[in-house]
This record gives sequence, C-alpha cells and structure tokens, in this order.
Amino acid sequence: MQGLIQVAGIKDQAEADLILEEGADWLGFALRLPAKNEDLSESDAAAIIKNLPPANKGVIITYLTDADEIAAFCAEMGVETIQLHGDVTPAELRRLRRKAPNLYLLKSLVVKADNMAELSRTVADAADWVDMFITDSFDPATGAKGATGRVHDWEVSAALVRIAPRPLMLAGGLSPANVGAAIERVRPAAVDAHTGLEDATGRKDRLKVRTFVEEARRAFTRTAAEVPGR
Repeated sequence: MQGLIQVAGIKDQAEADLILEEGADWLGFALRLPAKNEDLSESDAAAIIKNLPPANKGVIITYLTDADEIAAFCAEMGVETIQLHGDVTPAELRRLRRKAPNLYLLKSLVVKADNMAELSRTVADAADWVDMFITDSFDPATGAKGATGRVHDWEVSAALVRIAPRPLMLAGGLSPANVGAAIERVRPAAVDAHTGLEDATGRKDRLKVRTFVEEARRAFTRTAAEVPGR
C-alpha cells in the first residue's frame, strides 16, 4: 500500500479518464454529503467505478455514520473501499467491520488548530476496525472537514504516522508544488489531492494532475530508499 496516490472529487467519465491516464491509483467520489452538493449523481459514479481497470479503485468519500447504511450504499455502488469523514463512533465502525468484513475502511482525522489529543484518542479507538487513516484540514470559516484547499500543520500528521498502527493517507491543500515536501516531512503511506489539481472552472487540470503524480512518485521513491535495510 505504500506510495499510493488518490485524486478526489471526480466529476464525470472524462475527468476519470484523464486521472487514470496520468497515473493516479485511486479515484475518490464524494457522495451523500451533508449539504447535498455532490459533483455527480450516484448512478454516474457507479457506472464509472464499474468500468475502472483492475489495478485502480473507486473510493466513496462520504459523511454517512450508520453501519447499515454505509454497508448497503457500498453494495449498491459496487465499491470495496470507503472513506468516512463523518463522526462515526467506534461501535459503528465495529458493526461495519463485522457486517462488511471485505470493505477497505479509511477513517478521517481532521486536523484543527489544537486537537492532537482528540486525534490520538480517535486513532486508539478506531484502529482495530479500520484499514487506513486519512488526515485532512478543517476550515474554521465554513466548518468543512475536507476539500478545503487548506494545508494543516504537517507535524501533526507526522506525529500521527508515528503513533498509528495503520497506514496514513495525507490530504489537505496538497498540490504539485508541495506534495514532494509533504511526503518528505510526514512520511505517509499515501497522498490525496482534490482542489489543488483543479483549474479556474473547478475541473481537473491535466498538467497539474500529471505533475502531482510525478512529484509524489519521486518523493515516495526517495523516502523508501532512506528506510534502513532497503
């Protein structure tokens, strides 16, 4: 799983094709959001996911919190991977793991100004039931917990990498210009970008996606080479 690159906020088939052509691994589809401001319909997302190459994954990014609803939605969409940004309790994560043991579960860790203690507790409470954590940025102006375009304190994410018994994906304001430095600083297993790869119209920019993937791959290669014994 080390060195994984996800691009989130897929809007349509053309955008999915662009991202695959430029070498990203996972494609994130934001659905069932609190404000109902999804980028595409669930039927369109399911059609894209169904036709992804075997080497790539479609990931549902959602704020659902009920285990039954999450499991049913994943089955309906034909996905094996889900990114949970809502306040899912450890009990619901346990229920979800037991109900859908083959789902790959990512649990968000939303970095605020001073909530390291809270994030550490979430890691301890959720680690038995999830496969990966993802750190993302909080926007105090809007209350958004992701897709904010904001960079959080990477030292927090680096500390979570050290204490978490699961791999960590780094998100939050990543772009072609900073992803290499972010990987060097945090040493995550994966990275995710959304708004940092878009043009002025809100669509993914091919050059930005290409450069992001290239810079991330180079940084992952450098950091892997620094691990003793490799």
